[in-house]
Amino acid sequence: MAERVVPPAARRRRRPTKTGVVLSEQLIVETALRLLREHGADALTVRRLGLALGADPTALYRYFRDTDDLLLAIADELIGRTLRTWRPTGDWRADLRDLGLRMHSGSLAHPQAAVLSAYRVTGRVHEIAAVETILGVLRGAGFPDPEAVRIYHAFVDQALAFAALDAASVALPPAAREAEAGVWRATYARLSPDTHPHIAATARHLVADMRRSAYPAALDLLLDAAAARLAEAGRPSGLPADAAGGSRPSHRRAPGRRTTGPVRTATQEADRT
Repeated sequence: MAERVVPPAARRRRRPTKTGVVLSEQLIVETALRLLREHGADALTVRRLGLALGADPTALYRYFRDTDDLLLAIADELIGRTLRTWRPTGDWRADLRDLGLRMHSGSLAHPQAAVLSAYRVTGRVHEIAAVETILGVLRGAGFPDPEAVRIYHAFVDQALAFAALDAASVALPPAAREAEAGVWRATYARLSPDTHPHIAATARHLVADMRRSAYPAALDLLLDAAAARLAEAGRPSGLPADAAGGSRPSHRRAPGRRTTGPVRTATQEADRT
């Protein structure tokens, strides 16, 4: 595609396409997601999109500069779909865990798109809403601003890294996925304890566990570490954990922070106005 995007106000087609639909940015993104899901990354071309939409391929230039611009819109759409299904409760740890799992499952629902877009920064409306929302959850829980940013960064990068890793696995042909799972049974489970004592001792657990995504466990470890850091930040210097009210600080909040009510996403706030 070329550098000739039409301003938003001038984008709407006056006539329907051959399939009877009126082109829009949203329709193009949804069609691109379908093509990626059904045919893989090779389907993301102007010609294939034009055929699927029943439109002249050059009409897509009115909405996107090139296929990379379209890919950023796809990435932002996946973020938006996650935010639209997420309902915060006011419990920062539970809310971030739920959001992370929804991000992960949303990527697995569109594995080809996730593999192509998980590492991109879109700077678009849904990504901006997600950044604002996650930082709001962390600041509302009482994390100091530098710590809130560090945890935000770790949380998002962890979610996107696992999304890309697991989506790549899901995108494999079924026979290839089964063959990889079989390696743990056919190779690792048969290693001798004389040469590989640790693998042999844990082989049955490896066979059972390596078929599943490690993301839920990794997410819990991250949130546990964040809760411990929040508790440490709330204790006077030198005061032991048990003297500060126990060692399970997940729901403590710093003085002066909002302590009741759920954090609304930026998208939900916009919907109220």
